[in-house]
Amino acid sequence: MADLTIRPALTSDAQAVCDIYAFHVAHSTATFDMDAPDVAAWGEKIAAVTARGWPFLVAERDGAVLGYCYATQFRDRAAYAHTCEDSIYVADTARGGGVGSALLAALVDAARARGFEQMIAVIGGGEPASVALHAKCGFVHAGRMRNVGKKFGQLLDTVYMQCDLREE
Repeated sequence: MADLTIRPALTSDAQAVCDIYAFHVAHSTATFDMDAPDVAAWGEKIAAVTARGWPFLVAERDGAVLGYCYATQFRDRAAYAHTCEDSIYVADTARGGGVGSALLAALVDAARARGFEQMIAVIGGGEPASVALHAKCGFVHAGRMRNVGKKFGQLLDTVYMQCDLREE
């Protein structure tokens, strides 16, 4: 992974982020979105997240963005100010190569540095690869909501996992 760079996202990364997410919208249950946001929406999202001082990171190799992740406050209410939710997606061509692990480890560190104390993963469809990735990075199972989504004609669960950022 020495040739992989994890860096803060720029609005100029919006097209790559858009393409990665659009693949997952069209082909997986990792997201319950049915329509992928356009490039402009992703540019606005990157700008909004980073303007709040929250981490939005990309993994890049040889100038190509292979994945992205970000952390935002878990809920808008003030009592949740110390708790964030992560979102992470890896390009289909880069899955299984350690990009997700590198991104999530960097995101955990960045969220901790930002002052978040808890990180919640809301895993659509209970995707086994995402559950395994989060467990590898120190997340523990926190709950399951059954049959709360429907995509591709199937009822889907949502798995909640949690990482205590106060622990190294």
